[in-house]
Amino acid sequence: MTALTLSTSSAATLRADAVVVGVAKGAKGPVVAAGAEAVDKAFGGKLAAVLETLGATGAEGEVTKLPAASGLKAPVVLAVGLGEAPAKGDGYDAEALRRAAGTAARALAGSKKGAFALPVEDASAAAAVAEGALLGAYAYDKANSGNGTAAKDKKKNGNGPLAEVALLGGKPRDKAYKAAAERAVALAAEVNRARDLINIPSNVLNPASFAATVVAAGKEFGLKTEVLDEKALTKGGYGGILGVGQGSDAPPRLVRVAYTHPKAEKTLALVGKGITYDSGGISLKPAGHNETMKCDMSGAAAVFATIVAAAKLGLRVNLTGWLALAENMPSGAATRPGDVLTMYSGKTVEVLNTDAEGRLVLADAITRACEEKPDAILDVATLTGAMVLALGTRTFGIMANDEAFRTTVHEIAEEAGEASWPMPLPTDLRKSMDSPVADLANMGERMGGGLVAGLFLKEFIQDDITWAHLDIAGPAFNDGGPSGYTPKGGTGSAVRTLVRLAERTAAGDLG
Repeated sequence: MTALTLSTSSAATLRADAVVVGVAKGAKGPVVAAGAEAVDKAFGGKLAAVLETLGATGAEGEVTKLPAASGLKAPVVLAVGLGEAPAKGDGYDAEALRRAAGTAARALAGSKKGAFALPVEDASAAAAVAEGALLGAYAYDKANSGNGTAAKDKKKNGNGPLAEVALLGGKPRDKAYKAAAERAVALAAEVNRARDLINIPSNVLNPASFAATVVAAGKEFGLKTEVLDEKALTKGGYGGILGVGQGSDAPPRLVRVAYTHPKAEKTLALVGKGITYDSGGISLKPAGHNETMKCDMSGAAAVFATIVAAAKLGLRVNLTGWLALAENMPSGAATRPGDVLTMYSGKTVEVLNTDAEGRLVLADAITRACEEKPDAILDVATLTGAMVLALGTRTFGIMANDEAFRTTVHEIAEEAGEASWPMPLPTDLRKSMDSPVADLANMGERMGGGLVAGLFLKEFIQDDITWAHLDIAGPAFNDGGPSGYTPKGGTGSAVRTLVRLAERTAAGDLG
């Protein structure tokens, strides 16, 4: 991954391939942001005027490159837009800094070193710049797709990510700055771990290989892992996971991965949907909806990455991750619409649509997680297209059986820089899942389908356990162009929210 260093050097004297400065939209034109004073001085105090001549406005996401003035060690100045300039006395919003740093890091792909002279007024601002730059520098290693020459070719052609981010204004001997940098490195590494897993093609990543990846990481980071294969799932009565996976030649798995701290007072259980490929099963998806379905394991990837991040950061909390892994394929052995499955909880479910499979694997994993009596359970899933229709492609929905907890999770997500929105669980929609042949059906009313899916999962939560459901179907995979620190492909959605939740829980501030 891209290296991060804190530097007290001047932007004029540090040797780098480029020096990054911020430019904002002012009332009368672009305004050079704090941190770039030495660069502006090299341009005779006219850097803003030069940038305006080149068409720069300071708009968010805007990048302007220009040759460095004499007196600067870096040969190139890269000005990145920060959006509207803050009012006098106010600093830049953390998310604006993250996005600007990410945009600059992407623009410097193939470079060895970038000197980031963005506004860093305190350790929290430094954290935002570091996080954004490291996330923005991400590039998927195509060698993970089975092409052994791809990584070498990428390096040879200079298309690899920015090798080093030098954060100017950072204070390497200051405890707060040092801690912020260390957290940013750990967090970005785990978001990028999730991104890598999501981007791996489904013919390479299947339930068994995903499980093996978790076991290997468990050994590396001191995590306790347990893998239930198809025989153990059958013996245990995990009808939901088995029912979804029975149509594939790649059998399902349920993986438990746990991080514990000797002084922890709280335990969180995280449950992730891990459909390594979703064809829709017998209820086959229509043409044009299959190409990105390798991303249907994004929830499991987020949970796994969060557990590793907690271990790296040494958080004073116990975390247990449950990865419900299956491949949903049509075959002569596949579950049919109209079949009835007996779930791990003992409840029976009539499968009306085999493309509503995520809730089936999650239900079994949630039931199992409840048995350990955690203080709270959160599940994360690319669950419904209805949530994308409701909230778009950049915002995930939050449902819960406790309004205060739902509010807390929403606040934490916003604090972490992830767009989210609290959603209701209307009790009147529950009746639409009534079945004449089972305890409930896996489908209900089409309108409000994302809420119906949440109500289905709620059926498997014990009444005395606090629970929240994150439907990340929209932001989990970006099939458009990259922007800010968000790449094309897997995004690692929800990792930053879950890590922040774990940190808040460790600090006794769950809300």
